[in-house]
Amino acid sequence: MRCARPGPHLATISVHLELFARRLVLPVPAGIGIAPPQQRRGAYVIGGACVYPVRTYEPTGVVVLDTRARMLKLSDLFAVWGQPLTRRSLAGFSGPVSAFVGGDRWTGGPGSIPLRRHAEIVLEVAGFVAPHPSYRFPPGL
Repeated sequence: MRCARPGPHLATISVHLELFARRLVLPVPAGIGIAPPQQRRGAYVIGGACVYPVRTYEPTGVVVLDTRARMLKLSDLFAVWGQPLTRRSLAGFSGPVSAFVGGDRWTGGPGSIPLRRHAEIVLEVAGFVAPHPSYRFPPGL
């Protein structure tokens, strides 16, 4: 993946990602996939030198993807983030990783989960939290 300047009419879609480690929320930070220097407004990243086809602007778990990019997978987000994601490791936490998409258990490796429009993805390690089956996206996402 390349980091490129965003065009004025870049079409995007969004997915929602929730992470849990030891039954506690592991926040997905704002600014993944947005190169420094980043422009910030509080906890939100509103711009940067360039952006990757998969990125986060806010610390809510909403992940933005360019529609012109090839079919992206969850492993692409973690690669841009620089965090591990395997069947036994989630962002530095070790143990079996459980994955859910739309509230249903994902039986493949968590990195193979496709990032599709308005998907609700939940990953858990070292404990169980009932996964949400959906997320209410704000208008325009």
